[in-house]
Amino acid sequence: MAESAEAALLGGAGMLAVAAATEAFELRQSQPEVPILTMGALTGAELDVALQARSELTVWSEGFFETLAQSASMLGFTPRVHVKYDSGMGRLGSRDAPEVTELIERCEADERVELAGLWTHFATADEDDDAFLRQQLDAFLALAAPLRESHPGLRLHAANSAATLRGEEFHLDMVRCGVAIYGLDPFGKDARAQGLEPALSLHSYVADVKRFGPGDSAGYGRTWVAEAETSVGVLPIGYGDGVRRGLSNRAVVLVGGGRRPLAGTISMDNVTVDLGPESSFAPGEPAVLIGRQGDEEVSAEEWARLLETINYEITCGISPRVPRVYQR
Repeated sequence: MAESAEAALLGGAGMLAVAAATEAFELRQSQPEVPILTMGALTGAELDVALQARSELTVWSEGFFETLAQSASMLGFTPRVHVKYDSGMGRLGSRDAPEVTELIERCEADERVELAGLWTHFATADEDDDAFLRQQLDAFLALAAPLRESHPGLRLHAANSAATLRGEEFHLDMVRCGVAIYGLDPFGKDARAQGLEPALSLHSYVADVKRFGPGDSAGYGRTWVAEAETSVGVLPIGYGDGVRRGLSNRAVVLVGGGRRPLAGTISMDNVTVDLGPESSFAPGEPAVLIGRQGDEEVSAEEWARLLETINYEITCGISPRVPRVYQR
């Protein structure tokens, strides 16, 4: 998180956002001055942690506002707050515009907090049909316009990565890019077509090479059986590292600049790869599971399509036991 935050700031970000109080507290250790917004719901104990981190906070209900104001006064800190409006996402925030307006006025009038922003979140910005996206934007602007007149310093924000890439009409006062800052395509297609460069690659190596004859099998359940003579490479990485079991016998690994199919069920700690009958690879050969090798590439989007999910889930699923190496 600290390295990602530093990269975002070097790239021009003026503020950082996190989901949880513990994230805000950890981030504050490496970024003592940068504004941090905690966007998620908080228990009373989590609220105290976020306040100790001097985080800006989301207010989504009258009840949480009162809890926040009381905690802030006890800690002697006046937090900046961003009121959440549910324009159609169906998560935190009221759908009732007059209720949100009342909460804005309450925050403005209470000296225990400082009103900073009004925000919403788009549910369908990554879909081709933009009817609901525009419905949400219209609803938000209808609420925000009069409030902006009475509160000129109110910062309005709504755009996630997909909405940011769709156009400036969604940008308002600031954007909240998530998946795009990691170089992943929020539309789940081709990151480079959006001008994005994937920041992550996932590497392993061939730990052993075994000769297989017809009828030899690899992995639990014998889901892959060699039809002819071939070589099989064993890579010490598996679903315990984030290589999802659903990729078994479907995904490829890059070895020697070529696409080598996974052979057999993915284990917790190992995968097996069909290297081909003419393979001359030896143990120690580099392997790439996500990223580029030579002229070939395996993207997070490719894995996501195979698993019928999104690229963000793929990268979030890489477990903490995988060593991270950062390049600047």
